[in-house]
Amino acid sequence: MPPPRWLLRWKGGLPLPAHRRRCQAPRMSGPGQAEGGEKRAFVQHFSRIVRDLTQPQLAQPELADAIARLKEVLEYNAIGGKYNRGLTVLEAYRELSGPAKLDQEQLQRALAVGWCVELMQAFLLVADDIMDASVLRRGKPCWYTKAGIGLDAVNDAFLLEASVYQLLRRYCRGQPYYLPLLELFLQTTYQTELGQALDLITAPPAHVSLDRFTEQRYKAIVKYKTAFYSFYLPVAAAMYMAGIDGEKEHASARAILLEMGEFFQIQDDYLDAFGDPQVTGKIGTDIQDNKCSWLVVQCLQRASAEQRRLLEENYGQPEAEKVGRVRALYEGLGLPGAFRQYEEESYARLLTLIDAHASPLPPALFLGLAHKIYRRQK
Repeated sequence: MPPPRWLLRWKGGLPLPAHRRRCQAPRMSGPGQAEGGEKRAFVQHFSRIVRDLTQPQLAQPELADAIARLKEVLEYNAIGGKYNRGLTVLEAYRELSGPAKLDQEQLQRALAVGWCVELMQAFLLVADDIMDASVLRRGKPCWYTKAGIGLDAVNDAFLLEASVYQLLRRYCRGQPYYLPLLELFLQTTYQTELGQALDLITAPPAHVSLDRFTEQRYKAIVKYKTAFYSFYLPVAAAMYMAGIDGEKEHASARAILLEMGEFFQIQDDYLDAFGDPQVTGKIGTDIQDNKCSWLVVQCLQRASAEQRRLLEENYGQPEAEKVGRVRALYEGLGLPGAFRQYEEESYARLLTLIDAHASPLPPALFLGLAHKIYRRQK
């Protein structure tokens, strides 16, 4: 079913009819705004987060070395990303709280919870880079590759995870949403780790089995490994903080946000193979890592018997020439064009889904997120 006319008008930048103006992007979601004061305030708050996690322990001399290590881990791994997940907490909380301006305590809590999401992201990325033997993250060497770090980074990932709960306790204990937030972060971590397990099981190193790369398996990996923590977690956290804890509202948000997470991950898969590392800040390794990506699933659906044989001989191999052959196969099968078509069609479906399921939540909350990721380059 084609998207309603008002959605196409919004997508094209044309004025909305009066009765649809409630669906314009939220106040703080425009590119200029998010990249401006809101983002600066969020990043500047990080120094406060580091102090909160390190200073109280400095009174215990026996922990001084461990706390110094924690500070180094935080400052290397939590900074340098786009901060979209953390900013989403703040922006969604503003949108859901209505026209009243947040007081200082509410703002401090929202900033802290936003940083909890960013620290959870950092914890997952440090661990994921080890498992994938990645080299570059956010334009700099992966933490475990630095001299003197190595597999000690496993414990550093645990420190980042534990920091989330230290912050939640410090800022939200005593609030009516403290327990729901704890359960949300714990459940999301569990879901993400199940997704990572599916990813690892489906694509074990040095054992290429193209039969495992089905669309059904791909969707399951994306849902659990990416969509829950990247999209549902920050919005659901803001909902709980705004007093919205009904299952109906959360189910409606999940329906939209999990679809958005799939859209986001397919973009990520495309950028892994065809993005510019100078823009993305990382060197794509899905082909050599034998990953169940959208590109390889689409390739298998289109490949002839000879092309499938070529894929079997070259996929999941570290040699640059073999990676190049797979990328050339993708191009020969027209996958860049297929991706561009998918992106347009999926975005239209997403807008239709927002129209159908956003209520009673403000559609602007979801439209702002969709606008951020549409046609992104990193």
